[in-house]
Amino acid sequence: MTSPAVSQNPASIIWKYLVMALVSLAGLGDAIYLTVEHITGATLRCSIISGCSEVLSSPYAQVGPVPLAAVGAAAYFAVFSLAILTAFGYRATVLPLKILLALMFATTLWLLYLQAFVIHHFCQYCLLSAAVTTTLTIIVLLPGSKGSKAGAAAN
Repeated sequence: MTSPAVSQNPASIIWKYLVMALVSLAGLGDAIYLTVEHITGATLRCSIISGCSEVLSSPYAQVGPVPLAAVGAAAYFAVFSLAILTAFGYRATVLPLKILLALMFATTLWLLYLQAFVIHHFCQYCLLSAAVTTTLTIIVLLPGSKGSKAGAAAN
């Protein structure tokens, strides 16, 4: 029986997904902070740019009664979990991780569009989240994520 982590270059794959897990923690921290601030009703101050209050009080900051940041926190936690599982050899988690990141990246593009052309303000915390999601998307697209034929057969 073969290991689920059969690949052409296991060391690069392990590090790639460990880096993804660490990067996702930055997004998770940002999203949790925004969720707590939203739930407590605190007014966020932007220290780098102005516009946080306008963006975070817009109708786009919620999905029904749920803060969009809470959805982001769940997504970042899922990325963290899938990246850790992949780093430790569970190759079946690669496809769900890529699908999740594709959805997150598409959402990021939509939210950037809303900030630029609908709300006409930017939030530094939202831009941090966009940077984290973009970084994760770039990392997952880097070479070295494909398993060998033997690894594909083992899944």
